[in-house]
Amino acid sequence: MLNRAPTVVREIMSRDCYRVTGTTSIITLAEGLALHRLPGVPVVDHHDRLIGFISEQDVMGKLLQSAYLNDEAPLVKELMRNEVLSVSPTKSITDLAQEMLSGNKPKVYPVTEQGCLCGIVTRRDVLTAILRMRYL
Repeated sequence: MLNRAPTVVREIMSRDCYRVTGTTSIITLAEGLALHRLPGVPVVDHHDRLIGFISEQDVMGKLLQSAYLNDEAPLVKELMRNEVLSVSPTKSITDLAQEMLSGNKPKVYPVTEQGCLCGIVTRRDVLTAILRMRYL
């Protein structure tokens, strides 16, 4: 790799990212979030098309309720958000950073090409990239 700072999302995104389907139990989801240390993950269909997003905050109350009542935990599709902010792999890192500053934006962005998930990018990824831009 060249000794230069990254400039587009493709250069900083995680390609092999944790994702779930709508039929995933929120217990499995919560275990995966903890294992991968992520605040939320993309939800995909069987063709890896992005269909939603689910976060720790989305599941915490339901997980607590199902544990307390000893009920069957719900599935991701019952709690996921269908409206998802995603980003293109060719988007400028500085443009994404500017978007992240405006309003209540997610900590994790699915990266999509033609509707299919190809990775994720986090606030931490963007912050690290900006530091590299500054010091390289």
